Amino acid sequence: MASSWTGKRVRLRAIEPDDWTAFARFADDDGRRVGRLELPRSTESYRAWAKEQAVAEYGDDRFRLAIETTATRELVGAVGSDRTGRCSGWFECDVMIGADHRRRGYAAEAVVLLLRFMFAERRYHKCLAAVLAHNEGSLALFRRLGFIEEGRLREHVFFAGGHHDLVMMGVLADEFDRRHTVSVP
Repeated sequence: MASSWTGKRVRLRAIEPDDWTAFARFADDDGRRVGRLELPRSTESYRAWAKEQAVAEYGDDRFRLAIETTATRELVGAVGSDRTGRCSGWFECDVMIGADHRRRGYAAEAVVLLLRFMFAERRYHKCLAAVLAHNEGSLALFRRLGFIEEGRLREHVFFAGGHHDLVMMGVLADEFDRRHTVSVP
């Protein structure tokens, strides 16, 4: 591994202003996939968001990184740390992969790279992930990475005309380390 931010399939990098077109396309894909009806967003709002992300300061260890393939340098998604409980040692992560790029191992590798950084460099003790109960793909992904279901918030999220359960999953730093050891030369 040439960098802490590069794996076999993906490289994590800062979001650049020109990334707005890919993120606009990903948002359109996700809206159709989950059946959510959202207000239309302007091209300018996507441009502004990407520009904001490009210069954002990472206060409180909350940040979003672009996921690009190592083979083609194509932007395929994003991974990030959304919320943190610095004093208690936890953070919440999420990952999003564009519809055309799913099921290729990009999400798993991106989350592993993020967790290595947050556990080893930032010294967090626990990572949480909130997943909609009907999202079998994401539930399976986090289980494969060693996360366990810690709780279920019943009918917690409303979209597509109904209430949906939210599954809270977690992994501790030592559990992660046992599954995802890094060999040092």
